[in-house]
Amino acid sequence: MARREETIRMCALTRLEKPVEELIRFVLGPDGTIVPDTDAKAEGRGVWITLSHQAVEEAVRKKAFARSLKENVTVPPDLADLTRLRLEQRFASALAMAKKAGQFTSGGMKVKSAIEGGQLIALLSATDGAADGKNKMLGALRALNHARREGSAVGPQVPHFELLSSVQLGLALGLENVIHAALMTGAAAQSALDKANRLARYSANPTDNDTDRPAVTGVLLSVEQDERR
Repeated sequence: MARREETIRMCALTRLEKPVEELIRFVLGPDGTIVPDTDAKAEGRGVWITLSHQAVEEAVRKKAFARSLKENVTVPPDLADLTRLRLEQRFASALAMAKKAGQFTSGGMKVKSAIEGGQLIALLSATDGAADGKNKMLGALRALNHARREGSAVGPQVPHFELLSSVQLGLALGLENVIHAALMTGAAAQSALDKANRLARYSANPTDNDTDRPAVTGVLLSVEQDERR
């Protein structure tokens, strides 16, 4: 089992300890500019911020990066938007890998068939898709999830994401007019699902009443206590 200190970090904005899955890491680039480290693999000291567009905006406004690193740094005023772009790019790349692995399908008929057969692990809709077509897919997905909750079908609940436009999906996948898509079972698809969850979490505004994603809690720490960057 992983040690707690290997999976928990402190948000430099809120001073709360949280699992790394609920945070995003930032590092100093070669020119002294703060940049998002979306995979948390870059060398050097990092600054962890709650995985939220709103939190990153506030961290920029309150100079949380310079305070955490204890030095003057250059922080792009649009860092929150840049971070979302990086998360979108990572998600798009993962979708392309899932397609290459044969764990992705698109097109209304194929996706509806995947839903009805319970073969998917996530439903994807283009943000600019027509409402009527989207509602038909969601109706089928709700029926599947209801059957699984009631025990008449086996499997976990299947999430739905609206994260990229049809143009963004098309560019990522080398396809045209991607409105409805599904991630199927497999390691590559699971990786794409993980990145979809992070992007969705970053873009949302969580509340205590959010039934899909519980509000994050943590342990308040002082700056002196947090040395695990």
